[in-house]
Amino acid sequence: MLKKVLDNFKNLDKLTFKIMNYGLKFCFIICILSVFILLTYSFTISSPFVYYIGLNLFKLSLIFGIEFIVCGFVVDGIKKQLI
Repeated sequence: MLKKVLDNFKNLDKLTFKIMNYGLKFCFIICILSVFILLTYSFTISSPFVYYIGLNLFKLSLIFGIEFIVCGFVVDGIKKQLI
């Protein structure tokens, strides 16, 4: 099963792979921003509001990353008429 997923990832359409790559980079930037906010909370500001902003941004980046991966595979399957 894992081999099939890796083969599908290697055989992605170039445009789909490019969109997935940019999307994952965007999610990584959001994740770094959230870690910076959480470190700021930890070292300087002890406001629960800042903590919840950092935590929600981290969750958002993970959700967006998973959605980019799943939607990339689905769009590639639709393009190749496998689905």
